[in-house]
Amino acid sequence: MFAEIMEKFSDSPSQQRVIRLLLERGFSVNDEGRVVSGGIEIPNTGIAREVGVDRRVVDATTDAILADDELRPIFQNISAIPSLMDLAPVLDLSVLTVAVRDAEESGIVATVTGAIADRGISIRQTISEDPEFTDEPVLYVITDEPLPGDLLNEIRELPFVRRLELQ
Repeated sequence: MFAEIMEKFSDSPSQQRVIRLLLERGFSVNDEGRVVSGGIEIPNTGIAREVGVDRRVVDATTDAILADDELRPIFQNISAIPSLMDLAPVLDLSVLTVAVRDAEESGIVATVTGAIADRGISIRQTISEDPEFTDEPVLYVITDEPLPGDLLNEIRELPFVRRLELQ
């Protein structure tokens, strides 16, 4: 789906940067063509500054979204999910990052979270990056306590695992 969305803006790398930011941050576009997060409006100048374009590029992008019958429902219904990853050190949580060989393989999340749950370790949050939106998607698992070394070794040996990081 990401490729199809980006293709609609193939003639404008600047608009593609705006689209990528909207998708990555979970920002939506309201009926007035304003970028919003929930009910909070985000100034186009802030969006433009973040991606290095003129604010008129943001205006043109949101106009194009609203004019497109396929894009409109996507960008009017997208939303952000709060992440505990940046808060983990403050809240004394652990973050396991699992990079995989093929993110479209089924059962990755179930296998990793199952191994952790089998040890009685509480999982606070999982975030699985979508292979449609990210070149090298990873799985993040935030737990209440550190993961023991033998569990990390067990997860590392799973056939789909390319790399593990623990913070």
